[in-house]
Amino acid sequence: MIRTLAAAAALATASIAAAQAPPVATLPTAPAPGKWPVAEGDYSIPNFRFGSGETLPALNQHYRTLGTPVRDKAGNVVNAVMVLHGTGGTGAQFLRPQFADALFGPGQPLDITRYFIILPDAIGHGGSTKPSDGLRMAFPKYDYDDMVDAQYRLLTEHLKVKQLRLLMGTSMGCMMDFAMGTRHPDIARAIMPTACQTVELAGRNRLWRQMTIDAIKADPLWNKGNYTSPPTGGLRTAAVLGVIAGSAPVRMQADWPTREKAEAALQGIVERAVAETDANDTIYRLDASRNYNPSPLLGRITVPVTWINSADDFINPPASPCRNAR
Repeated sequence: MIRTLAAAAALATASIAAAQAPPVATLPTAPAPGKWPVAEGDYSIPNFRFGSGETLPALNQHYRTLGTPVRDKAGNVVNAVMVLHGTGGTGAQFLRPQFADALFGPGQPLDITRYFIILPDAIGHGGSTKPSDGLRMAFPKYDYDDMVDAQYRLLTEHLKVKQLRLLMGTSMGCMMDFAMGTRHPDIARAIMPTACQTVELAGRNRLWRQMTIDAIKADPLWNKGNYTSPPTGGLRTAAVLGVIAGSAPVRMQADWPTREKAEAALQGIVERAVAETDANDTIYRLDASRNYNPSPLLGRITVPVTWINSADDFINPPASPCRNAR
């Protein structure tokens, strides 16, 4: 998949060049793969209004960057690429060797000597504002539109990026690509969504999300979100469902071809997930997809789109209906 991702990024990057984008300055040589100079930052958005009508006096949008911004005469960044993460992840997931070493090095598709890479944490994730910061289940009922609106404001107001060279993402990040592309059509010169569909989340994809939410809420320790001890029973169910929902059967069969190897690989996965997961954050993250359905609005996207799904995606099979997609 990483080779496919890198190749697709190369195609998307090439499509930007074909659109006669301004030349990007050559910057200092990048470090060896795996040693990435990451800068972290926060943008506090005052009086953030959610689509539900709820507001927060301040919403923190956390982000990471690699590379150096190149600016035009007006001070706007012209070499920015934003990469969006999946459900439960953070921008830091793209610093893992399987991603970073295939994308960010010299001569690679997102070479940080040429591009300014932006890796935000979506609302409800990582260092960005989330229910576990204190509001718990009184936190505004955010959705994907709220997430991309916060990222749009990060770009345009804080980082001075009026237009990305490329917008890309995987899984939830893929869906946010489509949400961003339809809500803010001029924000990117090209889009590369991977591992999602453009229709509302139904079927198996919605089932595992709702089953996870129900399992957490059914745990007596959850106490309507006001728990003093983590609802570990519900969280264990959430972790198990997450393993299956995030699985790639062909890859797993190749990596763990015997019963012994499969069982050995499972050791510690659920326990780590339970220890690292907040119950209320999980409910909000999964429910944020409840009204996702950009399909009727896809005509708003007029820039090149390189859209990739894998044949063995458990919850986003390529054969899924893509009504009105084009």
